[in-house]
Amino acid sequence: MEEAPDPQAVERRRDAGATRQRLLEAARDLFAERGYEGATVRDIAERAGANQALLFRYFGSKQGLLTEVIARGGLEQLRATPPEELFETALRSMLTNSAAGTGDRSLEVYLRSIGRGDEAAGTLRELGEQYQSALAALSGAKDGALRADLAMAWLLGIGLMRTVVAREPLASADPDTVCRLVVDTLEHLWSAPGNRAE
Repeated sequence: MEEAPDPQAVERRRDAGATRQRLLEAARDLFAERGYEGATVRDIAERAGANQALLFRYFGSKQGLLTEVIARGGLEQLRATPPEELFETALRSMLTNSAAGTGDRSLEVYLRSIGRGDEAAGTLRELGEQYQSALAALSGAKDGALRADLAMAWLLGIGLMRTVVAREPLASADPDTVCRLVVDTLEHLWSAPGNRAE
């Protein structure tokens, strides 16, 4: 006869899952608020109400934590979103969830962390390259990668002005209005005449 699971062991596993989730959420928010370099392991653990040792046990390092935050946000969005909807989905997510301080904050993390330390660079570069690759396929032109970079520059610029600089009127603009104006204009970038790919 099989023994019933130890209730304390089950509770520890449940608590471990909850603690891991709290650490991810605390890291996501602190990376979005302060950038990778500005968010210390101590502050992340404190915000999560956890011991720093648990952060290292679950994620191995601060970089491992960043990788998982990005994977759960930006990379998951890439996997789950058709390329033709990716730009608007990322823009809308940044305009709504980020402003509320919940949900996917990967663009904020990216904005506040890129170029601020070699440790985070690889993870963030990979996210940027995957977005560019998905967007480049939308135009079918030889210069699709350039068009994708222009679209990403616009997206990141909007994020910078809205969430980091908090410049008005963009900082408080209605997300639907911003999406409509940007996406309508972006259609021209994908369809503008150019050398078609062979």
